Amino acid sequence: MKRVFIFLLFPFFAFTPFNKSNKNITSFEYNFFSNKKLQVGEELTYEVSYSFIKLGEIKIIVRNQRIENGKTYYSTIGYIDSYSGVPFVDLHQIYASTLNSEYYSVFFRGLVRDKDYTTYTDYNFNYKKSIIHIKKGKLQPPELWTDSTTSALREYQDGLSLLYYARMHSGESETVNLPCFVKEKKENTLINFYPNVTGVTIDAVNYPVACTHLDGEMKFISIFGLTGYFEGWFTNDDAAVPVVAKMKVIIGNIRVELKSWKRDGWMPPRYPKS
Repeated sequence: MKRVFIFLLFPFFAFTPFNKSNKNITSFEYNFFSNKKLQVGEELTYEVSYSFIKLGEIKIIVRNQRIENGKTYYSTIGYIDSYSGVPFVDLHQIYASTLNSEYYSVFFRGLVRDKDYTTYTDYNFNYKKSIIHIKKGKLQPPELWTDSTTSALREYQDGLSLLYYARMHSGESETVNLPCFVKEKKENTLINFYPNVTGVTIDAVNYPVACTHLDGEMKFISIFGLTGYFEGWFTNDDAAVPVVAKMKVIIGNIRVELKSWKRDGWMPPRYPKS
């Protein structure tokens, strides 16, 4: 069961080489523009379930925004925690990402709490010097296990920044091929975005939510052990909030659903009645 929970968590956060449409694939270079907006202080909470079993929660937060040398950066963080009392599951992890104005990663940190200590993984993306600085180790007492670099000839996504990139592009009609740096490996991710608006039902509101859709299939293992085919639905408004994700694992279907939110002046948009 613990492996299933890890497979599921953050299905929004990584997408993979897969294209079931006939749309043209966009190259690595994008002239980025979006009318969607991140809001500092936004807090989104999701419930993770397998069939009728509630496994735990995911919480993602936009912590702050800063402007440096005329460029905008966002600091984001995600928490995953299994519910107490779930057999064979005791999972507590934190992932943080700093994004530039094109929603590529400039810094990533992953913290995993084990029984005896907490491990960390840091990626510092220095695009001016075309390198990624990698550090891995444990906290309390501190111990450095890895201190190395690799080349960065283009900008990269990490597992968390990819979610925000997908939010800003949701509702478009395109397929994008994105370079990702995950678990010290350079991978490519293909995401299919669709413009059609549909109604999605969640327990948090008593009406269908207007959403657009994307899909993909993960053939490499990303953060939280995410892999395999999945689908995601995002609100059809300028918030583009992830509402539901579904994916298949070897034992069945997994669902991640928006449970609660803190975003000033926002409610999930209602899908028009037919």
